[in-house]
Amino acid sequence: MQLERKAYRKLIEWKEMSNGSTALMMNGARRVGKSYLAEEFGKREYESYILIDFAKEGRYLRSMFEDDMNDLDLFFSKLSALKATKLYKRRSLIILDEVQLFPLARQMIKTLVADGRYDYIETGSLLSIKANVKNILIPSEEVRFTLDPLDFEEFLWAMGDKVSTEYLEKCFTEKRQVGDRIHKNMMNRFREYMLVGGMPAAVSKYADTKDFAEADLIKRSILDLYRDDIAKHAEGYESKVLSLFDRIPSQLSKKEKKFLLSSLGKNARSRMYEDAFMWLSDGMIVNQCFNSTDPSVGLSMNLDETTHKCYMADTGLLVTHALFDKDYADNTLYRSILLDKVNINEGMLIENIVAQMLRANRHKLFFYSRRKSVKEDARTHEKITENAIEIDFLVTRREKICPVEVKSSGYKSHSSLDRFLKKFGKRIGQPYIVYTRDLKVDDGIMYIPIYMSMFL
Repeated sequence: MQLERKAYRKLIEWKEMSNGSTALMMNGARRVGKSYLAEEFGKREYESYILIDFAKEGRYLRSMFEDDMNDLDLFFSKLSALKATKLYKRRSLIILDEVQLFPLARQMIKTLVADGRYDYIETGSLLSIKANVKNILIPSEEVRFTLDPLDFEEFLWAMGDKVSTEYLEKCFTEKRQVGDRIHKNMMNRFREYMLVGGMPAAVSKYADTKDFAEADLIKRSILDLYRDDIAKHAEGYESKVLSLFDRIPSQLSKKEKKFLLSSLGKNARSRMYEDAFMWLSDGMIVNQCFNSTDPSVGLSMNLDETTHKCYMADTGLLVTHALFDKDYADNTLYRSILLDKVNINEGMLIENIVAQMLRANRHKLFFYSRRKSVKEDARTHEKITENAIEIDFLVTRREKICPVEVKSSGYKSHSSLDRFLKKFGKRIGQPYIVYTRDLKVDDGIMYIPIYMSMFL
């Protein structure tokens, strides 16, 4: 089936605003749908298009970028003949797919854009690692954007529901309940989304078959692809990257979700694994979340980079990753979530998917953590006990810091949130508790059902 993506609108906007003055660089994880989206755009919006897939192209085409850039008439004539496609001035699109595999083509974008005959879209992943930018000049003519997995609204579209989101957003804005029947229906859909995830191939399969097992097979193939990429491209530190990747589910199953390097060995240190974390983040396999020690509008100015969380970029992949050694038939996690039987694993998934939804809204991920401590008052010399504070996420809205606490079921208490509000009160905007019940506002705190995280 064809999936409708919000990113298509971004391509339209780029085409209209650029009018050939820039190339569009579409970054994203492997199998997130970059090539498909670019081709669909070429089919619908241009008289013709040519796809150059550097994962498949041979030496002849690559040599054209090396030998023919000084004669673009010859270059385009060869390209048109090679691909058996006529090119029309200002009405054709050329797609440079998996451009990280041939960085020289990316450098040549400057020349191609300056020529002005056609539009260009580049797609790629791992675009900023050293091996993929070595010895090339990054063109300033690139306009870049990131393609994420399908968000919850796009998942609803795939399931045939194009009307619910407008109503849910209205309720969020007006701070009123959605109602029992609609809430129950949305929670059922959201549990499906949590388990299937947002990788296009898995969503398409589930939309067609309503079979979690079929979607799970696709997700396993994607995880295998990630492992292959790590083995091939994480030069010199592939074992460290694999160690981090393999431990993500176990680290997220812990209460505080922080990634403990001690799980990798007693001598493990942050500097030893810095490049490995960066590789996973650059490949958009994970979403890193850092501890902001002094919350203010500039959250990134006060980071404790040694204390961080490492979420999977797609929660459906996390489900499969967590149970990779089991067959789908033995996967009790699917059944327990669908039947609304809350357990520690669901808490892991709910926090991960909130992180995913915040990233889809272009938030950088931050949290706040303060350990319990005893200090001496400088004036009275009395001992003062500061209780621990743990806030799952901090987001900036309307120039205020909004704390977001995530609960896997109905809330029980929010003592950390209360202490946080007391400590940073003047700097804090609307506090949120994300949970599994309908919306309510109580004592200034807004309790939102988890599916409304997409509006933060």
